Amino acid sequence: MKKSKKCPVCRLLKTTCVVGTTAVGTLFTVYMLNLDQKLLAWAYARVNEIFDRKEVDIKF
Repeated sequence: MKKSKKCPVCRLLKTTCVVGTTAVGTLFTVYMLNLDQKLLAWAYARVNEIFDRKEVDIKF
């Protein structure tokens, strides 16, 4: 049997569609589960822990 090669344009179009669909699906999941705000809240808490331990050099 002879293997048929796909045209490069079709392969590029398929790759573009797969990458686009994956990106949109990932972004939709992040948006619906509010993962960006949860990550920022976690990071904000860690930063506050670091800075709360530091000595204050200026007192008002």
